[in-house]
Amino acid sequence: MRRDSIFYKLFQQSPTLLFELLSHPPTNAEAYRFDSVAVKEPKFEIDGVFLLSEDQDIGAVYFCEVHFQKDEQLYERIFAESALYFYRNRARFNDWQAVVIYPSRNVEQSDLHPHRGLLNSDQVRRVYLNELGNIRQLPLWVAVMVLTTVEEAQAPEEARHLLSRTRAELSQLSSHAIIEIVTTIMSYRFEHLSRVEIEAMLDITLKETRVYREIKEEGRQEGRQEGRQKEAANLVNRLLKKRFGEFPDELRSSVSNLPLLTLEMLSEALLDFTSVVELQAWLEERSH
Repeated sequence: MRRDSIFYKLFQQSPTLLFELLSHPPTNAEAYRFDSVAVKEPKFEIDGVFLLSEDQDIGAVYFCEVHFQKDEQLYERIFAESALYFYRNRARFNDWQAVVIYPSRNVEQSDLHPHRGLLNSDQVRRVYLNELGNIRQLPLWVAVMVLTTVEEAQAPEEARHLLSRTRAELSQLSSHAIIEIVTTIMSYRFEHLSRVEIEAMLDITLKETRVYREIKEEGRQEGRQEGRQKEAANLVNRLLKKRFGEFPDELRSSVSNLPLLTLEMLSEALLDFTSVVELQAWLEERSH
């Protein structure tokens, strides 16, 4: 599972997330953007850098490293890259700080002695996700980060709870980014499942899915729309199966033939159904 790419997507969606991990965040945290930079002579590629917008006064540059596998020379590389980039761009910045994110302490480099000065200063912040606390009590975006470390057996339940919080705390527009990231995390963790199966696992309603949003946004090319209607029908049928177990093929066929708008309505209504009889009554009501 490429967790670093997931974290970089998180930082792109919400650059201020990094500063939620710091005890003394900058007062102008909103002015930072997440980027990657290259440093020549020697050539370094630094993927996780938080830079001030062009219209901001001189300030600090923040380097971020996400590491889920042990690397016994990680700090040598991080500090060499950071110092060199700061040296090359000294006119733009008055300070630098580094944030290193680990799933737990046992992944950290073993020999810390050569770097004790920096590691024990306020210039370097080490974050151990398993020590941040109960995932259900963390801020939403931080909880998304911690979801990458939750035990696989527990992950679906925590993901559903996280999505439930997202719907309650954010607007529909704002919640789409978290829903997409959570779905991506679970897709990485359960690689043997299809996207539709992941969405069914998470109890994601049709209107929250990327498929539905793409249809709403693009809404053209009839052949493409028919294909996506089929995907949407498959998702609703899987949600129904998850809720009721096996149900009659006749009902499954009726659901598969519903137009997209009706499928959207059903994806919300089924959350209130307590039996297949209610599903059947709902379908019959809309067949007239």
